[in-house]
Amino acid sequence: MYTQKLRPRRMRITPNMRAMVRETTLSAKDFVYPIFVVPGTNVKEEIPSMPNCYHLSVDNAVELAKDNAVELAKELDELGIPAVEVFGLPEYKDADGSSAWDMKSPVQRAIAAIKKEVPDLMIVGDVCLCQYTTHGHCGHLEGHYVDNDKTLKLLQKVATSQAEAGADIVAPSDMMDGRVAAIREDLDAHGFINVSIMSYAVKYASGYYGPFRDAADSAPQFGDRRQYQMDPANAREALKETDLDIMEGADIIMVKPALAYLDIVRQVRDHIHLPVATYNVSGEYAMVKAAAANGWIDEKRIVLETLTSMKRAGADIIITYHAIDAAKWLQEE
Repeated sequence: MYTQKLRPRRMRITPNMRAMVRETTLSAKDFVYPIFVVPGTNVKEEIPSMPNCYHLSVDNAVELAKDNAVELAKELDELGIPAVEVFGLPEYKDADGSSAWDMKSPVQRAIAAIKKEVPDLMIVGDVCLCQYTTHGHCGHLEGHYVDNDKTLKLLQKVATSQAEAGADIVAPSDMMDGRVAAIREDLDAHGFINVSIMSYAVKYASGYYGPFRDAADSAPQFGDRRQYQMDPANAREALKETDLDIMEGADIIMVKPALAYLDIVRQVRDHIHLPVATYNVSGEYAMVKAAAANGWIDEKRIVLETLTSMKRAGADIIITYHAIDAAKWLQEE
């Protein structure tokens, strides 16, 4: 009688067996939670296209009321989420986005306040200009053209101002050539040699960013960003951008978006030895929330499966709006 000797199912038969041989483990330590700070006080307004994500004034970014009045930053720390990425809407906009390096702007004030209250929580500052400029593009304009080299000087000011406020990591998301080297030079010149750079090295001109435009009020007033963000059809270019940013001094390499680009995450992971981050962007988040609201999917199961796929593809760091829920679900398990 034939006996089946090769039975992979033996390794799946019980929960403990599955846990023991599991190849990829998802943890709250893998997450960075993005927040959006705005001018004013006592502001907590849900972003329409991103359920359970809010515009927060600086006071609420630190002291957002949860159960038992737990502060937001402290809640993240208690859940084991190691870092928060701070995005912001300014009090004023101009052609070059000067509010992006104004120490009185919400981002700089939020970084300082969170660092004071929860010093162990890592703070990532998003370095870009689109939400600060009147035209919505990521740099200095000459006509309708974003001038790369003039923009670098502006990005230096943004990154250094965030470091002065207390950021542990600055994350340039503008996709200008040479920005990592320019930022590293300026940070070092001002004594911030231990502030890391997490470069949006591989940032595609993606349709998945739609809800973020609502969150950051950053839609371009004309054209689009394809002249500086990457063509979604290109893979080899991702490795070229990665190599350039490493040569310029990047400490962490990011691929953005995540879901439609997990093949790129894997290629970058196999190509380099630095930490790899990926951004589970607003459109990816909104699709899951919409489907869950309609009862079409099991939200918890889908979110944890999706985040695990990013980790399995090679991401060491996952920036995600699901971070708080996912961390709680992982605790339950």
